[in-house]
Amino acid sequence: MREDRQTIVLTHLSQLLDLVTGFGGFIVPLIIWMTKKDEIYEMDEHGKAILNFQISMFIYAIICVPLIFLLGLGILGLIVIGIACLVFPIINAIKANNGELPNYPFSIEIIK
Repeated sequence: MREDRQTIVLTHLSQLLDLVTGFGGFIVPLIIWMTKKDEIYEMDEHGKAILNFQISMFIYAIICVPLIFLLGLGILGLIVIGIACLVFPIINAIKANNGELPNYPFSIEIIK
């Protein structure tokens, strides 16, 4: 195994593709994680954290849709999810560049 912080940082930042394409932020990290998890030191931990975060945000967004009709709470929830999907990948990319493990709050541990 080799250490490659740049690939890990790019994996975190690839989540921002959601802002451009709407779906690339899940597919690209998934492909990078699946192909590099056995080659790059700590890629497995980072990849699992990224995918758990993406799946969790999707679940939360689905929950927010019916809540839109309940006093507009779903809109507030979607705004919070959008901000989280912008901020946390950047924060964790910086952490990965410094050799730290990722921390995605509100993330459900689906992939272990």
